[in-house]
Amino acid sequence: MAVRKFKPTTPGQRHKVIGVFKGTITATTPEKSLTVGKRSTGGRNNEGHLANRYMGGGHKRKYRIIDFKRNRDGIPAVVKSIEYDPNRSARIALLYYVDGAKAYIIAPNGLEVGTTLLSGPDAAPEVGNALPLSKIPVGTLIHCIELRPGQGAFMARSAGTFAQLISREGNYAIIKLPSGETRKVLAECKATVGTVGNSEHSLERSGKAGRSRWLGRRPRNRGVVMNPVDHPMGGGEGRASGGHPRSRKGLYSKGLKTRSPKKHSSKYIIERRKKK
Repeated sequence: MAVRKFKPTTPGQRHKVIGVFKGTITATTPEKSLTVGKRSTGGRNNEGHLANRYMGGGHKRKYRIIDFKRNRDGIPAVVKSIEYDPNRSARIALLYYVDGAKAYIIAPNGLEVGTTLLSGPDAAPEVGNALPLSKIPVGTLIHCIELRPGQGAFMARSAGTFAQLISREGNYAIIKLPSGETRKVLAECKATVGTVGNSEHSLERSGKAGRSRWLGRRPRNRGVVMNPVDHPMGGGEGRASGGHPRSRKGLYSKGLKTRSPKKHSSKYIIERRKKK
């Protein structure tokens, strides 16, 4: 996939960089049996009270039901189309199984229409196939990794991301995640071979505020321009820096560790994620 830049004929196009659909997206209409209506909350909870600020508006979307579990073991499926999904950064692939079933999966990089995919312990470690970590060769790049057996893909699902299977120790596989964290995951958990497609997504630039509104994102207020009653960084004569960066609730926002030291899963983490 490539990205498209624009000549600055308008202010909104000066820095605009968007992905190219031609040559990568092979179908424009989603599979009707695998789509459901998606209601917009506008940041309101079930009582109608504002729970999340800066949400609202945006284009109507239909939710595509993605098969994160890949539990149709041993049944071959053919890739029918590669499609755009408005609910995620990655592209999705429509699979037609030989028994007549249909499913959407996260499309890996390099997946082509007409490719036959397989899942289960007997599947070959090829791009797009889903199999247990115990059956994947050490050093393979993987994505859509389960955290618990049968839970469904939980990690490395967004565009361009991948993890690497480093080694195996007994019942566990050692995986290096996209964040840089190295952790143990049960070898029974499934993962998909390859990297997530649409890797150029990180190069895209909105170019104008209106594109954020199309995505349902409203303008965001800075804490330093608020009054002290509304934010810890508010107030002050003239333009004040606001002091130490912190959240609306007073928590430091630059490197404060919020993870519980007694968290049960800490024993599975070998190395923490990289510091930004």
